[in-house]
Amino acid sequence: MAFNLLNQVLIVPKSDVPIISPHDIPEADGFIFGFPTRFGMMSAQFKAFMDATGGLWRTQQLAGKPAGIFYSTGSQGGGQETTALTAITQLVHHGMIFIPIGYSFGAGMFEMEQVKGGSPYGAGTYAGDGSRMPSELEFSTKGKYIAKETQDSCPDFNLLQPTPTTFFYFSMEF
Repeated sequence: MAFNLLNQVLIVPKSDVPIISPHDIPEADGFIFGFPTRFGMMSAQFKAFMDATGGLWRTQQLAGKPAGIFYSTGSQGGGQETTALTAITQLVHHGMIFIPIGYSFGAGMFEMEQVKGGSPYGAGTYAGDGSRMPSELEFSTKGKYIAKETQDSCPDFNLLQPTPTTFFYFSMEF
């Protein structure tokens, strides 16, 4: 995004994080997209990024590539499942292979002592006012599951030693 637009939407530019354009993503073998929730759906910035991939859709350049998602909300009623469901449509229209979490990663999904986000559709966290970081349960169990399943579906790359052309981890930080 242009610097003046970043300031208008209260986003702090991250100079050490590579910026990609929609035209860069066909180089990747797989994706884990991360974004905040806005009113029960993906943020407008992520939607605009995906909207700019129309030419890639037309030429099916992302078809067959694995993709997982993670998201954050400001509260427990912030729309974690609806956010995931609105994001999935972006992936399946491209023919990407959606990698959900499901209820397949053990007792952590049913643990009731900790605040935790997420759903069968993807990993999630409650960010609150932005000061809360993901818990160990949210990060290690759910995040690692998405990474492992995505890597298993695309064995030609190694998430522990990624190269710029093997995997894009796309996260919008606010």
